[in-house]
Amino acid sequence: MSTLPFARIEKKWQAYWEESKTFRVEEDRKVPPEKRIYVLDMFPYPSSAGLHVGHPEGYTATDIYCRYLRMKGFHVLHPMGFDSFGLPAENYAIKHGIHPKISTDDNIERFRTQIKALGFSYDWDREISTHEPEYYRWTQWIFLKIWEQGLAYEAEVPINWCTSCLTGLANEEVKDGRCERCGSQVERRDLRQWLLKITVYAERLLADLDKLDWSESLKLMQRNWIGKSVGANVHFPLVDGEGTIEVFTTRPDTLFGATYMVLAPEHPLVDTLTAPEQRQAVDEYIRQARLKSDLERTDLAKEKTGVFTGGYAINPVNDEKIPVWISDYILISYGTGAIMAVPAHDQRDFEFAEIFDLPIVQVVSRDGSKYELNEADVADGVAINSGQFNGLSTAQFKEKIVQWLEERRLGSKAVNYKLRDWVFSRQRYWGEPIPLIHCEECGIVPVPYEELPLMLPEVKSYTPTGTGESPLVAIEDWVNTECPRCGGPGKRETNTMPQWAGSCWYYLRYLDPHNDRVLAAKDKLEYWMPVDLYVGGAEHAVLHLLYSRFWHKVLYDIGVVNTDEPFMRLVNQGMILGEGGVKMSKSLGNVINPDDVIHSYGADAMRMYEMFMGPLEVAKPWSTKGIAGIKRFLDRIWRLSEREISDQEPPQGLLKVLHQTIRKVSTDTQTLQFNTAIAQMMIFLTEAGKHGKLYRSVWKPFVLLLAPYAPHLAEELWEKLGCQPSVAYQEYPTWDEELARENTVTVVFQINGKIRAREDLPAGLSRAQLERKALDHPRIKELLAGKKPKKVIAVVDKLVNLVVPSP
Repeated sequence: MSTLPFARIEKKWQAYWEESKTFRVEEDRKVPPEKRIYVLDMFPYPSSAGLHVGHPEGYTATDIYCRYLRMKGFHVLHPMGFDSFGLPAENYAIKHGIHPKISTDDNIERFRTQIKALGFSYDWDREISTHEPEYYRWTQWIFLKIWEQGLAYEAEVPINWCTSCLTGLANEEVKDGRCERCGSQVERRDLRQWLLKITVYAERLLADLDKLDWSESLKLMQRNWIGKSVGANVHFPLVDGEGTIEVFTTRPDTLFGATYMVLAPEHPLVDTLTAPEQRQAVDEYIRQARLKSDLERTDLAKEKTGVFTGGYAINPVNDEKIPVWISDYILISYGTGAIMAVPAHDQRDFEFAEIFDLPIVQVVSRDGSKYELNEADVADGVAINSGQFNGLSTAQFKEKIVQWLEERRLGSKAVNYKLRDWVFSRQRYWGEPIPLIHCEECGIVPVPYEELPLMLPEVKSYTPTGTGESPLVAIEDWVNTECPRCGGPGKRETNTMPQWAGSCWYYLRYLDPHNDRVLAAKDKLEYWMPVDLYVGGAEHAVLHLLYSRFWHKVLYDIGVVNTDEPFMRLVNQGMILGEGGVKMSKSLGNVINPDDVIHSYGADAMRMYEMFMGPLEVAKPWSTKGIAGIKRFLDRIWRLSEREISDQEPPQGLLKVLHQTIRKVSTDTQTLQFNTAIAQMMIFLTEAGKHGKLYRSVWKPFVLLLAPYAPHLAEELWEKLGCQPSVAYQEYPTWDEELARENTVTVVFQINGKIRAREDLPAGLSRAQLERKALDHPRIKELLAGKKPKKVIAVVDKLVNLVVPSP
């Protein structure tokens, strides 16, 4: 039996597409806006390990969709590039003594070759790499625009410090107290940092999620990260000395139950409040807290620790003197870095009070009475032990107490966000230089736009200093410069941007990648934006997507882009697991190399197998048997194509299956349900194989259906039919609804919800007809034994359920 000569065919058609620039796309004004589609893949970081089988899953999905859309008459933008700045290349350079640019360029070359081997229909003329000066010139340009808007600032702040990468990390880059990149323990350090005021956009980032066609689970992740809370800011005067402790609370109705206060160890008032006899204990506690990440500190399961400062504050609603403690479960980065502790109605406060024997006063009751508390009662209810406010419901009390506080200037209504400003600088080499100059006379001065890009200098050592400064500090010829404003001596900013900077806006540069005058021309932005479909991993739900939305909104506000959201529809592909359903990893030896798969089975088989494994958005285990099965399916197609071609009318049964296949494959491809589309193609192939001839009028539309899924094979089959390449822009087949309609359907008969019989019946029978068929069925008659159903549920073309009383 002949088998598909995939190696020859794939090489042939990949060369044809490249030479012909088959998938190059330009802005054709004659194409109406509703026929323009921008489909985007999350571009890869070009690691030294090369492409893995997880990458092609999303890329194949978008490629099938794009090929389908082109055949449906759409003008499709589908680009690819590389997210090429970042720590891994720098760490590789340190380890092997190779310049990060050399290793990065080599990795990109390998990635590009691997991606092209899978036959993806990218417009390679639009390729970008974030480490190229032509690209990061515009990353620096955007940073300066952000800085001009007052949204970038320098501060010495406690940050997450990776003890291995020797650089600062954003909160989003810390997972379970460890560096997301290398897995090393993270500690807290005070460092000079650049931060971006993403918090200014918190409300818009939250509200505009409602505009987006994203999964609810992904939207929820962003909502939780932004963490909006509505409540009140309340001022607690210090007993000794001037000043107040300000707290934010979502439960101002529980103020009468505040029996102590807790400050973050880093709170500026800790030093003022600490009594001499508590100084040693407080200082030691602060030192220990600095060794923990925010996640460790706020873990609900951990035992509560703390130290009494020796100081007191006044509860403003009842003038009670209450003690002030410090504890690491309070973060200086959230709210005001201080809380009023209400142990009767907050579980963490309750546990803390139990450990340190602090008073617990109930001020909310479910029924208006006082009862014993074995744990915090966090439910709403009725106010008790709350003076003049007794008897009010929680909602009423919140409104009244905020008004009471505002009248006395003791507090005010407030909205708080968990989102913190974005720690933007990194103390490493391989990243975009921040285009700012420090001048003793002028302060911080931007590098003039006409001098961008500010290039990375050559360095002898990429090794981080570990002092909190970048390796760039040692390049005196680069650091020491002239102030652009006064002409006096200045020093360049030596921190670099994080890897996220380049990926915040790359989708915009694809629109106009060779423009050296602007980031992207307005007419091209208006032609393509926003992105219609964005496909990538769910692991980017907070980091990349939140940062990109923030930058895009800034660019929208200053008139650079024409939409206020970048990505209208987002789909997360599921992870591809190793055989047995475990995550692929080098340590387990179960990583699948796509090069090996293509060598053994071909690119079309790999593409179709990854789509046939299951629904796009769920995790799926790899199976070598499974891909072998898809290879056999493609071999069967190839063997069928070698039969005699007939121009005669095909049998009616075959024609019916063809039109059912066109309908199923078309609708499923449109909705990204690729696995069921492939299953229908298999049904068609089985039917087509029953006939001795290959009917042109049936085979030709099938080849067109196959083209988005197995493009190399489809191009070859199209040519074998005597047609001119490329199949990529042929008109997609349409179905005749009359021909596609089923004549018969299998109807299920149930008794009390359990399937008891099935029968093939004419399609479209009424509910009354279905009920009669069920009652006349011999097996149903036997089981009913003369009983009459008390209810009959009939679903046309599907089922009949007879509800019978239990004996």
